Amino acid sequence: MQSGGDFSNGFHGDQHRELELEDKQVPGLSSFGRAKRRSHAGARDPRGGLANVLRVSDQLGEQKSLETSESSPPPCTDFDVAYFHSYAHVGIHEEMIKDRARTETYREAIMQHQSLIQGKVVVDVGCGTGILSIFCAQAGAKRVYAVDASDIAVQAKEVVKANGLSEKVIVLHGRVEDVEIDEEVDVIISEWMGYMLLYESMLGSVITARDRWLKPGGLILPSHATLYMAPVSHPDRYSHSIDFWRNVYGIDMSAMMQLAKQCAFEEPSVESISGENVLTWPEVVKHIDCQTIKIQELDSVTARYKFNSMMRAPMHGFAFWFDVEFSGPTSLPAKNTSETSVASGSSSISPSGEVNQKKRTNPSDALVLSTSPEAPPTHWQQTIVYFYDPIDVEQDQVIEGSVTLSQSKENRRFMNIHLEYSSAGRSFVKESVMR
Repeated sequence: MQSGGDFSNGFHGDQHRELELEDKQVPGLSSFGRAKRRSHAGARDPRGGLANVLRVSDQLGEQKSLETSESSPPPCTDFDVAYFHSYAHVGIHEEMIKDRARTETYREAIMQHQSLIQGKVVVDVGCGTGILSIFCAQAGAKRVYAVDASDIAVQAKEVVKANGLSEKVIVLHGRVEDVEIDEEVDVIISEWMGYMLLYESMLGSVITARDRWLKPGGLILPSHATLYMAPVSHPDRYSHSIDFWRNVYGIDMSAMMQLAKQCAFEEPSVESISGENVLTWPEVVKHIDCQTIKIQELDSVTARYKFNSMMRAPMHGFAFWFDVEFSGPTSLPAKNTSETSVASGSSSISPSGEVNQKKRTNPSDALVLSTSPEAPPTHWQQTIVYFYDPIDVEQDQVIEGSVTLSQSKENRRFMNIHLEYSSAGRSFVKESVMR
């Protein structure tokens, strides 16, 4: 983790300190019992044979016949085994499929790019139940390789069979890093995004699939992704979790407040907020072009930010959300700005709750799936990194600092979050782990 020389773990000259959470071993889920959400084409040898499975490498060091990434595939860990086992549960897939903004946007993106999919070979990375693979087959794909390491691949094969697509959709039960496909592909599709975009590290498998199989100029859906952040005020949430303890049935329980803060705000919180909670225009943390990004770029992402508060309010933390864009290979790349894209245009979130539409520079008006506070709700919601104590800010007050997101050494699917922020002459550091 990085730490600037001008920052301390609390106020300068003050007794208040943000608790340091980096490298703390806390098993299990967050204090809100957040269910892990992301089906990923990765991490263990398949158990049991499937009729439509191509061969899987038995040796980690086996040389591939096609071009591969420079680095060796990451080894399968116990964390990976447990992670993929969790995605055999139908509830996670039900939640994702019932997210209409997510599922219908993917289907629309497939149909918008039907001319690039029809008669072509597709790889679906982290296929889950196989719904995106079937959408591609319905769009006229010549062949679809549906890859998933979870045992949900068994059900995916049955779903494919029930829809009469067994000759077209080939289910591969194994890691993208390990399975073999003996041809180049024209299209890669994947719903790889985790909370805060990068949580659970699935994008690495999409990159691996791209480097192993995608033809030059091939299509990747989604094509671009952008992670945003903004300071937020959320007094209702703070009151509900913390101020509650001041008076409990007439009993002073304020002695519980410090523990309540740690339990409520130690880890990032996945929840829904509105544009009214956002204090400033958002800033870009990371813009991703799926055609060019390298796996090494995902190890650690650092961005500096400078906000100007648009109102007087208590600042309770920072919110993070993301957009993904579905552009064809000849489209102009998404512009790296602090504007949030929704639907077929781009928008900026106003703290007053308004959405200011702007036409994209891309004349094709690329389809965008947004998880911003002003977009239609999704199961990703927004991710909030709360402070243990709010900071009062005035209108036009500057809030600046940096954020570093890095893969945890404990488990690469976890994400370390290191926030440095200062305002009105006071500086802070907040560190947490998204597990």
